[in-house]
Amino acid sequence: MTAPSDRPSVLFVCVHNAGRSQMAAAFLAHLAGERVEVRSAGSTPADTVNPSVVEAMKERGIDISAETPKVLTVDAVRASDVVITMGCGDTCPVFPGKRYLDWQLDDPAGQGVDAVRPIRNEIERRIRELVNELLD
Repeated sequence: MTAPSDRPSVLFVCVHNAGRSQMAAAFLAHLAGERVEVRSAGSTPADTVNPSVVEAMKERGIDISAETPKVLTVDAVRASDVVITMGCGDTCPVFPGKRYLDWQLDDPAGQGVDAVRPIRNEIERRIRELVNELLD
């Protein structure tokens, strides 16, 4: 059995785990590195990550082309200190002692890269604030 990590852990959840939660997880992993454990999942995962999201992240120097949407599990929520939902409604299990945030963000599904950029930029801004909170 492994010892619990001293690193904070964050789980990003959206419906398809193909856009918002993938961008948030990638930004957090990029900005915090090994100092934060990062997970993302979806209540109804898509087959692939949105190509416009992949392109928009590539513009920031972050390659998420190899990422795949993952299904939300109770274990993922249980193992996380902070759970950030992005439009998944009531499908996310709630456990006492966890910090829950709900980020209202436009859904990039079916959108071109021009529409994804402002969503990406807002996610990056929120992730930078989160990194400062978690690592101060």
